Order: sequence, then C-alpha cells, then structure tokens
Amino acid sequence: MTTIGTDVRKLTGRIGAEIVGFDPAGDLDDTQVAFLTDALHEHKALVFRNARLDDETQQRFAARFGELTKAHPTVPAVEGAPTILPVDSERGRANHWHTDVTFVLNPPKASTLRSLVVPPYGGETLIANAAAAYRDLPEPLRAFADTLRAVHTNDYDYVQPPETVDEQERARREQFVSRKYRTVHPVVRVHPVTGERGLFIGGFAQRIEGLSVAESRDLLRLLQSYVTRPENVVRVAWEPDQLVLFDNRITQHYAIDNYDGLPRRLNRVTVAGDVPVGLDGRPSESLEGDASHYTPVA
Repeated sequence: MTTIGTDVRKLTGRIGAEIVGFDPAGDLDDTQVAFLTDALHEHKALVFRNARLDDETQQRFAARFGELTKAHPTVPAVEGAPTILPVDSERGRANHWHTDVTFVLNPPKASTLRSLVVPPYGGETLIANAAAAYRDLPEPLRAFADTLRAVHTNDYDYVQPPETVDEQERARREQFVSRKYRTVHPVVRVHPVTGERGLFIGGFAQRIEGLSVAESRDLLRLLQSYVTRPENVVRVAWEPDQLVLFDNRITQHYAIDNYDGLPRRLNRVTVAGDVPVGLDGRPSESLEGDASHYTPVA
C-alpha cells in the first residue's frame, strides 16, 4: 500500500525510517493511516521532517492511531492540553533506557514526540528495536527469557546518587511517585498485531518474579545489553519542526544528555495501549495503583 508522492527511507538496517513527502498536519484518510501503521510495524520508529504541527494537529495526528492517553499518570500536562506531556530539559532528563509508562497495566501503544526547542548540538534520542534484541539472544537464554515475568514500578532506583540531588530535582521525583504503581509484565511480549516477540523490560523493570533483587539486576542487565546493541539502535538528531512516531510496545528509547544544559523541549502525545501478553497467553497484572484516570484499555 502506498500514498502518492510518499517515500519510506530506511535509517538503519534494523530500525527507523524517514517518511518523505507526507504532511502529518493534514487530515489523514484511512488509506494513509493504514500506510503509516504498516510502516510503523515494519520500522518501529518513523521520522517526519518539516512537520509544521501545533498542539492541536499533533493531538489530531496521534488520535488517528487510537484513543489518546492523558499526559502522564503523575506528571502535569501542558496547560489547557491534558493529553500533552512537556518533555522539557528544565524539568529533568530521561537519560536512561525505558519504554514509556510500563509501570501501569496497559502502557501506551505508540508515542509521538514533536520538537519545540532544539539545542544547537546534541540532545538526540536513541530508539532501540526490542524484537531484534530478542532474536539476537542465544537460544538457551531466549528460552529462559520466555518463561520470565518482571515487576515494573515508577518507584525505582535512580542512577543519580541521592546526596547529589538538589531540592528542585527532589521535588520532581516526589511528584513522579506521588501515586505508586507496580505491575507484573511478561519479559517477552507478543506484539498484538505482528506477532513478533520482543524484550519488554527497560528502566522501570526492577525485579524478576521469583528472583532476588541482586539476581534480578544481573539478569536484567544481561538482557538489556542485547536491546542496546548499536546494531539495534537508531539515533534521531532533532531539528526544528520534526515529529517522531514510535511503537511503544516493541521499542525502548533514551534521551542523550550531551547538550551542555542548553534548552531542549519536546511535546509528547501517546496512544492508549492494550494489556501485554506473554508467550504463554498470560496477560500482565496490576499489583498496585489504579491508572484508569490516565489511560483506557485499548
């Protein structure tokens, strides 16, 4: 399926494509949505340059892929736009590998990021293909991972030592965990559309069911090393008027803090997702926290 004048240009062999000749600010018809959905399933992350969107058109674009979530379970939205999360360097930096909001029962299906303020250098976003990572696992490790389930939580250990945290950052952390969530997800998730298997872990995954914290960290670190292999990662350099759409069910991402404290601002809008399911057919289970105010179950 194609649309007239539109081209899909791969960015790497395993993940990422630029969509050329397509205006995401326009009114998308069903054929265009199907075209982009197929491209998203194949490439996992899509980049649109010269996408002159505002808050309204970004929300309208994202809503063509499903019902929108609120901005975040605990973090405030852009004023007057309850589905938009400001990703602002002045409010903290997401320089750790993660999949968006995996600490709730049904994390977002897809995320859109739109550039508002771009530093003159640095500030790229890395996006990793979790399905390719799963395929890279040696067969014994893959068979073991197939059996595992992990507890994800927003009340997690931060990389930054607590004695180095200032009052502003401490307040941000307290807000982030003002409602605590814990959810058990399969370590290997089956994509509900493509049937691909992907490692569903990332920074919010804190413990493997049945293992100690120390054992869990060693195993999660090993599995995570396959996700972040350079071959599985695309590096998105931000430009003005740029939009990125990625499949949150089978990717992880990382915002690189390499721009010397300069301003960096993106707006995020996410699409509601389904409850993850593992190879054994078991769905995820909520252990703590009600996220119904944040997202419907797709």
